Amino acid sequence: MIQKPKVENRSVDERVAHAIGHPLRIDALSMFHERTASPKEIADEIGVPVGRVAFHVKELHNTGCIELVKTEPRRGAVEHYYRATRQPMLSDEDWRELEDGETRQEIAGLAFKAVVTEGLASLRAGRMDDDDLHLSWQVVNLDAEGRRELAEHQLESLRRTEAIRAASEARLRAAGEEGTAIVAGAFGFERSRGGNRTSGGGNRSAQP
Repeated sequence: MIQKPKVENRSVDERVAHAIGHPLRIDALSMFHERTASPKEIADEIGVPVGRVAFHVKELHNTGCIELVKTEPRRGAVEHYYRATRQPMLSDEDWRELEDGETRQEIAGLAFKAVVTEGLASLRAGRMDDDDLHLSWQVVNLDAEGRRELAEHQLESLRRTEAIRAASEARLRAAGEEGTAIVAGAFGFERSRGGNRTSGGGNRSAQP
């Protein structure tokens, strides 16, 4: 039987901060988002002693960032395999029907943690230097109608991204190629401060 961790009583922001608080946890969590893996597999891949990896994997497990999915006997020992905690897939309608603010915070925290982890892992691996890199953000002051319009625009962007992915994967299969794993996302959340100040932002975009 797979035992659930005794999750430490931390707030969402504390869990996110803890997950990205050590370079090794960033690398491990990024891999757990990609696939199910054991501490030994991660240690072999990044060239770090398995004892160090096991310690940080335990930390990620105790804070609910990852979950144990199976165990296998290995040379008289037991190897544990983990994956990143799966976040619920919700439509806009499902999200609006959630009345529990704490549940919304937990789901948002899972999504944010995944994106931040992927970004920091990419930086550590020196991957954010390609010609097609796109990073941008903006602070805009919106009324209720504007927020709905922005959410609809981002949903349409998600659908377009899915269409691009499907077409790209078809070309890759035809060519027998692997392709490049790209993290693509969109955000639209209320700022913690300065909500009514002049709009502003910044970007680093190599897109035409």
